Amino acid sequence: MNHDSQSLRGMVYASLFGALTAVGAYIIIPLPPVPITLQTLFLGLAGVLLGARLGALSQVVYILLGLIGLPVFAGGKAGFGVLIGPTGGYLIGFVVAAALTGKIARMKDRPGFVWLCLAILAGEAAMYGLGVIQLAVVARLSLYKALAVGLVPFIPGDAVKIVLTAWIALKIRDRFMGKPL
Repeated sequence: MNHDSQSLRGMVYASLFGALTAVGAYIIIPLPPVPITLQTLFLGLAGVLLGARLGALSQVVYILLGLIGLPVFAGGKAGFGVLIGPTGGYLIGFVVAAALTGKIARMKDRPGFVWLCLAILAGEAAMYGLGVIQLAVVARLSLYKALAVGLVPFIPGDAVKIVLTAWIALKIRDRFMGKPL
């Protein structure tokens, strides 16, 4: 396959995962203490399956969809105000998380389940780090309070999604992008 067709395929996959992340905002599992969406599942899959560059690009596509006014952010929100608001750091963190997840996942020729879980966890840690910092600054919360409301309630659901994401990635990786991960 020549470079141009590989580039086109990568761009299509990046766009697809950007759209899947948007769809993930609407897939809500209503569990206490907070509902679970599937945005971070698609974010993790983008990083693992597409690698650092295309995974990050997929999340840029997702953010651009919201910035142009499509209601793709959690809760059906859209616009620049979301990006500079209390939850904007998480959105910026999506790009960093996909890149970091992809980078770590590709450090091994055939990463196993545990390695993929660790790669996804590292990406999510970066996303939450940026998210909690912006939440604390914009909402004028102490770091402790920002962690309590912006991280802790999401840990159980994200733990399940990390395991599920790694499992799905292992099941489909050999059929993805024409080369094994």
